[in-house]
Amino acid sequence: MGPPSYNSRAVSSTVVHLDGGDTTAEFQAMEEKQQPTGGPHFVGKKEELIEAKRSFRTLEGRDILIIHHQGVFYAVDSYCYHAGGELQNGDIEEIDGKLCIICPKHKYKISLAKGEGIYKGTNPREKPPVPRWYSKGVKQRTHTVTETNGDVYVKLSTETCWIDSDFYQGEKGKVERAKAEAADNETS
Repeated sequence: MGPPSYNSRAVSSTVVHLDGGDTTAEFQAMEEKQQPTGGPHFVGKKEELIEAKRSFRTLEGRDILIIHHQGVFYAVDSYCYHAGGELQNGDIEEIDGKLCIICPKHKYKISLAKGEGIYKGTNPREKPPVPRWYSKGVKQRTHTVTETNGDVYVKLSTETCWIDSDFYQGEKGKVERAKAEAADNETS
């Protein structure tokens, strides 16, 4: 695994003195260099992440939740696709053979492996209707986690299609999360 990548800028400046020092004019030449992006991004030491169980990181402007559960690392967008609830405090349960995180805000169930929205429903054509678990398809963006020599890395998803959790990573989604949080604080 290569070295970690960072999303930052390198800036250099130059000061020039004119007129023999009697009058000083300063010029700054700003040279910005975008550091490599795309990952994999170093997110922590394996033992520290195992101990923490859940860790929040911002990678390339995207808020990510890293989860260690039953010996496996998972990485998902940190905010629930449904209404932007913070997944960090969600319970983890096995549902229909899939390990899922349950959003503490509205109890939406999301598979950790693929980001599928999972729900229980019945087929009214069945007699009698039997409740079953169904998938809504991928709703939450997941990211790839790798470990090398005790270092854990996350590579952000390169899937180009829109996934519902993308909304809460953008500016409009941040505004919506702030409004919801303010409303929750008023009722508390």
